[in-house]
Amino acid sequence: MKLEGERRKVKELLEQGMSQTDIAEMLGMHRHTVRALSERKKNHVQKRSKRGSKLDPFKDYLLKRIQEDYVFNCEKLIQEIKQRGYSGGSTILKEFVQPYRKAFKESHTRRYETEPGEQMQVDWKEAGHYQIDGEVIPLMIFVATLSYSRMSYACFAERQDREHLLHCLTNAFEYFGGVTE
Repeated sequence: MKLEGERRKVKELLEQGMSQTDIAEMLGMHRHTVRALSERKKNHVQKRSKRGSKLDPFKDYLLKRIQEDYVFNCEKLIQEIKQRGYSGGSTILKEFVQPYRKAFKESHTRRYETEPGEQMQVDWKEAGHYQIDGEVIPLMIFVATLSYSRMSYACFAERQDREHLLHCLTNAFEYFGGVTE
């Protein structure tokens, strides 16, 4: 600990008869710092006073919303507590909510284990739009993921109808080298 080493050095030099001003010049510090170090007891740690935050009066309400209603959206929570008189910022709220959100996710996430070749999961997602001859057409993405290995296949389609689904599934099975159970 640097401060403890400096305190010992200052005490040593004072015992040798050096003045506080000379010690300050020698160690490159202010003479008031030398005096403070010479008066300090070994391993003295100044305790900071704990002061409350602007969020403290709202913590009971926030805990109720988080633990009973499972609301982790900080934008929603800050709107609610501002209506109740909160005048602080959002960073302190996000820091307060984060451990509860993390614990909730960990306790509510179940990994579904399968054997190789047993299952494949598929999903569709809108991937934007493209334009052909002035007509705007939505672009969909099809994603197939093998549950055991997490290996994925993706392709684009214009629609999520049966024809496109069967075409994408056929391509996925060809890509994976077979069908799942």
